[in-house]
Amino acid sequence: MRQPGISILDRDHLGAFCRHTHVERAGADRGPLHGLTFGLKDIFDVSGHRTGFGSPDWLATHDAASDTAAVATQLLEAGAHLSGKTHTEEMAFSLTGENAHYGTPINPAAPDRVPGGSSSGSAAAVAGALVDFAIGSDTGGSVRAPASFCGVYGIRPTHGRISLQGACPLAPIFDTVGWFARDAALLARVGNVLLGGTAAAPGRVLLATDAFDLALPGTANALAPALARVTALLGAADPVTVSDDGLAAWFDVFRVLQYDDIWTTHRSWVTRVRPTFGPQVGPRFDAVAQVQPQEVAVMRTRHMHITARLEALLADNAVLVLPTVPDIAPRLKLPPAETVAFRERALALLCMAGLGGLPQVSLPYGTLHGCPIGLSMIAARGNDEMLLDIATRLGAV
Repeated sequence: MRQPGISILDRDHLGAFCRHTHVERAGADRGPLHGLTFGLKDIFDVSGHRTGFGSPDWLATHDAASDTAAVATQLLEAGAHLSGKTHTEEMAFSLTGENAHYGTPINPAAPDRVPGGSSSGSAAAVAGALVDFAIGSDTGGSVRAPASFCGVYGIRPTHGRISLQGACPLAPIFDTVGWFARDAALLARVGNVLLGGTAAAPGRVLLATDAFDLALPGTANALAPALARVTALLGAADPVTVSDDGLAAWFDVFRVLQYDDIWTTHRSWVTRVRPTFGPQVGPRFDAVAQVQPQEVAVMRTRHMHITARLEALLADNAVLVLPTVPDIAPRLKLPPAETVAFRERALALLCMAGLGGLPQVSLPYGTLHGCPIGLSMIAARGNDEMLLDIATRLGAV
């Protein structure tokens, strides 16, 4: 709840909120979210203020926004109070949340480990109870991974269901709005405002065996009680292999298409400004610029086949269960090679929802070595409300 007269910056002991782009906005006097506070990832515009996008060079080369992002407007009109802008990884292009320019928010659930990116500040702010909920974005896993690392609920909705008007893009073919909450009922309450649909009855439960096979030793055992919780509610899970080609091959498709879209979106600004990227993001932008048209054409065809496979798998309101990420949060300041290895293994799991444009909810039900790890549910396009309803029912157990 809001504390009148006290700025979130005075209470932020986690480094979750931006000092350089701080803005606070009061919500409407009434509404379904009245009295609740939220953080807004610093990729979303607020009128009269500049958006930082995790990059000092972006901040320096862009004017104040003339309009407020659609998602923020919806929440304000529903009565929620905007407490401030939350930190993001540079250009929203990371899974660790270690911003070379502005620092790394503390992960309240594991202070010696990364909070996850790129929605690092939003996840940390919710996990640390600085706000009731927070808005992030998810392209390759930027809500789902931080939700798992910080031990909170997080959702990536169906691609295109929530407007990205007023949001800095990374790769529009995969970009989505997402959000975090500490309890499932509030996650769904925010969803009622942003989605406004009704929940379908869930069909059969599918256990993604190839996703569990990618998880590191101990993860499956750590998630066994969470899986039992899901099957006790929805029924026994049928084992399935999601990708006959291997999920690492699916990540290759995702990577090429994402990189191509990033370069199409940001080539003009990067070549004109020549920004100083941090040591993690810089090499990725070098790689982005090297993707070849022939490779993109091949991957677009493979993408069509992947989408068809996922549509068939998730027909009749099926629910696919898998680890959100392969392991607990990595430790802070790992050598670059170890960070890259974790990122690629994690994205082999996270790329499914992106390639299919599918909704995915991460449930904070697992613990390994004293750190949180999430179990995820994926459903067919448009079944966001079904996942939120299931999460609410599980949260009440």
